[in-house]
Amino acid sequence: MTNTSTLNSVERACADLLRNGQAVTFTAVAAHTGLGRTTLYRDPIIRATIENNRHRAATGGTLAGLTDEIATLRAAVETLAERVRRHEEQLRKLASREG
Repeated sequence: MTNTSTLNSVERACADLLRNGQAVTFTAVAAHTGLGRTTLYRDPIIRATIENNRHRAATGGTLAGLTDEIATLRAAVETLAERVRRHEEQLRKLASREG
């Protein structure tokens, strides 16, 4: 599960990199946050956040870029929805054991 402070740190790093005209890369975000690149790649929410910022910087708000951004966000939402479904299933199993 993604730690909120870690996600906030990654989002701030992406914003700082964009504001300074630097490329948003996993290496740059890792250096900015002190997190390992492996951590950034493995966490689906953090990975989607970085990829979204990378893509936004590359496309500059074009229609094609916005379409791609929507696709990326859709994939992130699907990942989150799957996590929620798994957690709900775990809760149902625990509740049935207790009840």
